[in-house]
Amino acid sequence: MQIGIDLGATKVEYVLLDEKGSEIIREREKSPQNYKGTINSIANIVNKLDTKFNNKFEVGICHPGSISNETGLLNNATNSPWLNEKLFQKDIIKKLNRNVFCENDANCFTLSEAIDGSAKHYNIVFGVILGSGCGGGLVVNKKIVKGANNLAGEWGHNHLPRVDINSLKRKTNFRDSQIESFLSGLSLSKIFKEKYHKDLKAFEIFELYRKNDIEAEKIIDEYKENLAISLCLLINIIDPDAIVFGGGVSNEISFLDEVKKKIEKFLKVGKLNTALIMPMYGDASGVRGAARLGRKINY
Repeated sequence: MQIGIDLGATKVEYVLLDEKGSEIIREREKSPQNYKGTINSIANIVNKLDTKFNNKFEVGICHPGSISNETGLLNNATNSPWLNEKLFQKDIIKKLNRNVFCENDANCFTLSEAIDGSAKHYNIVFGVILGSGCGGGLVVNKKIVKGANNLAGEWGHNHLPRVDINSLKRKTNFRDSQIESFLSGLSLSKIFKEKYHKDLKAFEIFELYRKNDIEAEKIIDEYKENLAISLCLLINIIDPDAIVFGGGVSNEISFLDEVKKKIEKFLKVGKLNTALIMPMYGDASGVRGAARLGRKINY
C-alpha cells in the first residue's frame, strides 16, 4: 500500500490504495496557505495513517508546478505560490524520514487514468487539464514522460495556431496568444466580459449555453473551434491513442463528439483514431496517481 497526497490551492486530499488500486481511505482537509503549514500538514496525515494501520508507508505527492532537476527547487506553482522556490521534496523527505515521490499534478492525473481509469486500454495517453489554467501530462506504456526540461505535457503554453500575436488588442503580454488564454476557465470569463461586458464565471457561461443563450452560444462555438485546433497541434506532434480530459471546465463539456468531427475536418483524416474521453475518477485522479508513484507497474 502507498499513500497519495494531492496538494491543491484550497484543499489537501489524501488516499491510501491497496495493491489492486482499491481505496482503503480517502479524505480531504483545508490547505494551509503557507509553506511551513503545508509541510506539517503532510507530516500529520502520514503519521496518522502510519499509526492507524501500524505501518510505515511510502508516500507519493502530486503538486502544482515542477521540481528542477538542477536546483531541486519547485517552480511554477501559480495557485500555490508559497511552494515556489522551495526545496519541497528534500524538506518533506527530511521531515518524514522516508522515500517520497513527487510529481506534477497533471502528470498524476494522466497516470491514474492510464493505469486503471478510462484510458487503461491505451498505450499513449495525453491528459488535458482545462481548469483555471490549461495544462497536461503525457504517459506512455503506463509511465510518465517528463522530458529533458520537465516540460512534457505543457500543451497550454503553446500558441494557438490560428492567432497572430500582433493582431491582438492586448500586445503587452506574450502569453495572450497561448492556448491557455483561450481555453482556461479564467480566460473564458475574460473573453466573455470583453465581448459582452458581463462578468460571469466559466460554469455560468456554460449554463447559459445549455439554455440556448445566443451570446453564450457564440462564445462556446468559438471555444469548440479553438479546442479542436489546439488538439490538432497536439495530435500532429504526439498522435496519442487517447486524450483524457480533466479539470473543472472539462466537467462542463458535453460536446467531445462535435470537437472530434472538427479535428477530422482540420486534419483532413477520414476517421480520427484518437479517443477523446472523460476520466473515470474525475477530481480523484490526481491523488490516485500520486499513490501510484514509485510503484512497479505490472498491469
